[in-house]
Amino acid sequence: MTKFPEILKDLRKEKNMSRQTLANLIFVNVRTISYWELGQRECNLEQLITLSKVFDVTTDYLLGLED
Repeated sequence: MTKFPEILKDLRKEKNMSRQTLANLIFVNVRTISYWELGQRECNLEQLITLSKVFDVTTDYLLGLED
């Protein structure tokens, strides 16, 4: 998931969404979003699916497997 942190951060910024707003939407702590964006932790499958729904992209896109 090496591209995931960059993709997540870019999508969040494209939507003009703060880390806190995203955290609230997916029911995680704001630090969790920071860890994901810094590549310090990985999300689980359920969280990945939720993120894909929030940003209206595929999970493959979030993982950097498709453009």
